[in-house]
Amino acid sequence: MAAMLISGASVWDGLADAPAEVLDVWVEDGRVRAVGAGLTPPPGTERIDLTGHTLTPGFMDCHTHVAIDPDLTRSLLSSPAAAALRAVPVLRTLLDHGFTTIRDLTCADVAYTTLDLRDAVAAGLVEGPRMLVAPHLISARGGHGDFSGALDDQRQGHDRVLEMAAADGPDEIRTRVRQEIRAGADWIKFAASGGFSSPSDDPSRPTYSQEEMDTLVATAADLGVPATPHVYSDEGVRRAVRAGVRSVEHGNLASAATLAMIEEAGVFLVPTLYTILADARRVDDDAYWATRPPYKRRKFREFHDALVGAAEHLAASEVKIAFGTDAGMFPHAENWREFPALVSAGISPLRALKAATSVAAELLQLDDLGVIAEGRTADLVAMPGDPFTDIEVTGRVDFVMKGGVVHRRPHTP
Repeated sequence: MAAMLISGASVWDGLADAPAEVLDVWVEDGRVRAVGAGLTPPPGTERIDLTGHTLTPGFMDCHTHVAIDPDLTRSLLSSPAAAALRAVPVLRTLLDHGFTTIRDLTCADVAYTTLDLRDAVAAGLVEGPRMLVAPHLISARGGHGDFSGALDDQRQGHDRVLEMAAADGPDEIRTRVRQEIRAGADWIKFAASGGFSSPSDDPSRPTYSQEEMDTLVATAADLGVPATPHVYSDEGVRRAVRAGVRSVEHGNLASAATLAMIEEAGVFLVPTLYTILADARRVDDDAYWATRPPYKRRKFREFHDALVGAAEHLAASEVKIAFGTDAGMFPHAENWREFPALVSAGISPLRALKAATSVAAELLQLDDLGVIAEGRTADLVAMPGDPFTDIEVTGRVDFVMKGGVVHRRPHTP
């Protein structure tokens, strides 16, 4: 793997309070060999000039759905092969926009589509971010992961499929967790409450008992796999934290007291604010909702004030925020919009950028990533401008390196 010297950019290492002055970054054999001013690498080193850019660690999206389409009906009725084929350009898009690592938290079929995609990326057969995967959403029947009532007349004959990873009671839950891990799951995801995109449940209500959550998380832990819940409900968050989850997904109805509980437990929170606030803030926009399910709009109207208030509580807390988008519910080219969404809620640009780099790496237990430092894997992205003063530049990434390989570079005149 050829040596490269990246020069001209202000370098933010993923930890500092602000970008450093202009520094050189020497990359060789897929790793950062050195960071400093005036580096002199060996003859034959390729030089990449990123003057006017900010160079950061590669971004990580800790909550994606690459095999789910924003048209949920199409996703639910697609074959696994069709879902995988649609995901291939999605993975390329994510990498092009600076996301070098993702955690995919559920596909929309009973197959293990996302595990196959993960392995194809790792083998170099498909271009995209490295992937960690929770194949399915383990859910109570009638809970967020049970879509058997979602398609009205179109659902005939699909009930078994649309229950997907349904499991009720400790015994069935224990079996389902073991099946997911047997198939190769990196994470276990479960529905601890209802949601907004599912038809027959309430986001404010927990859908698993404390005993059921305890069983699920303990079974995964016995096999060395972390667990994370889809959850909005305040009580659902509390039960999940008591059960020992590593992160909480969404948590957008959590009270200030529950956020303090999350913080004290050292649990990470992935708030997916962009998609939540976009829907909540446009709840009275008829054109916006013309092609979206009416039950989803009704739920956002009911919980609008609580969702906005919870975002304010989050900004005031010291919870470890990890970056995640819930993309798949919206197009993956828009994942970057989570950055300005976090900042619009009162979260500092530094905290938002750490959420997608060093904090995300800590959540995902990827100690070699998330920081630019000597010896670390060379996952690097750059954007024109300074995201600390203009967070919108995170949407203009034009240099992407994953594992020391350049996948995108600025166009030169």
